Amino acid sequence: MTDLQEVIRDLNAEGDDVDRLVADLAPEQWSLPTPAPGWTIKHQIAHLIFIFRLAGTAASDAEAFQQIIAGVGDDFDGAVNAALAQYLDEPPEKLLAQWRSERAATAEALAAVPPDQTVPWLVRPLPPAILACAGIMELFGHGQDIADALGAERERTDRLRHLAGFAVLTRDFGYHARGLTPPEEEFRFELTSPSGESWEFGPAEAEQRVTGPAVDFCLLVTRRRHRDDLALTASGAKADHWLDIAQAYRGPAGPGRSPGQFA
Repeated sequence: MTDLQEVIRDLNAEGDDVDRLVADLAPEQWSLPTPAPGWTIKHQIAHLIFIFRLAGTAASDAEAFQQIIAGVGDDFDGAVNAALAQYLDEPPEKLLAQWRSERAATAEALAAVPPDQTVPWLVRPLPPAILACAGIMELFGHGQDIADALGAERERTDRLRHLAGFAVLTRDFGYHARGLTPPEEEFRFELTSPSGESWEFGPAEAEQRVTGPAVDFCLLVTRRRHRDDLALTASGAKADHWLDIAQAYRGPAGPGRSPGQFA
């Protein structure tokens, strides 16, 4: 079981890491294109503001959250993109202030949920710690897009264990996004953390296995790097196929990244 206070602390630290990327940008830099087609740095922060506001509302006001979701309908991604419009006309300094406010409010709301209770979410209710792990996934992926736009290197820490574990829990999302039936058998994941620790998930006797650096694993499941540019190894045909379709988020996979794009 993921410790709620630990993951909230790491969620805040990951948010601070993304904040450092954008805090001192000149106004014109907010319009720099990122690897996500059609998205600038401003789009990336606007997306994070909306997602964190949604999570904070889910944790603090379940009825209000359900009203928001009822208005979204079946096209969640379309609704998210439409919601960005309310932020994109804001000047960077106001957007930055909103981003900080929503992060703080969401972390506070999640921390206040009793660990034995769940929070309503898009597909099914989640424990607050797992929803916080999803927040770390969002920060990692969109933060990477911002870093790539700026040519910046990101600090890699063992806080990524939360994202790695979340990706294992959501292994089947890549199949669902493509209308495929996930395999019934469990996979084994053996990852090396940034500090050199060994992280192991899944049964030790599993025939389908994925091994490699945890950072590369996180880049894969957020689709911020192509598998050809990562030091991940699959044993078994099903695990090998999974490396092609892995994603730790629901909905359309998106175009992902091209081989050699960040060589």
